[in-house]
Amino acid sequence: MPTLYILLLFVIILGAWIGFNYWRLRRAARVVENHTFAEKIHGGQLVDLREPVEYRRKHIMGARNIPAQQLKQSLGALRKDKPVLLYENDRGQLVMQAALLLKKKGYNDIYILSYGLNGWDGKVKMN
Repeated sequence: MPTLYILLLFVIILGAWIGFNYWRLRRAARVVENHTFAEKIHGGQLVDLREPVEYRRKHIMGARNIPAQQLKQSLGALRKDKPVLLYENDRGQLVMQAALLLKKKGYNDIYILSYGLNGWDGKVKMN
């Protein structure tokens, strides 16, 4: 019986942790579909968080490549007064961590492409 209580406690804690992270992300950035993302590109800063090899292979037209691991060191390249649009291959952990970092550093207008490059139906550049 104690094992059941421990398992139940673990499930409750895990659910609370997932809920808390979801809430933090929702406060940091807006997850948007292709249409809204495409509208925001024209006035925003489009950032591809993938590694340079993936970026060179295929990326959204107008995107600049700032790999997620280098974002903290590259914050000076992004303006706080313009929207920041983030994407990777899909909506994974990297894009969420990047949005939270940007929010913490004072960026307020942050957008995440809902299904990432894999779900993008707009213009891309391929090599």
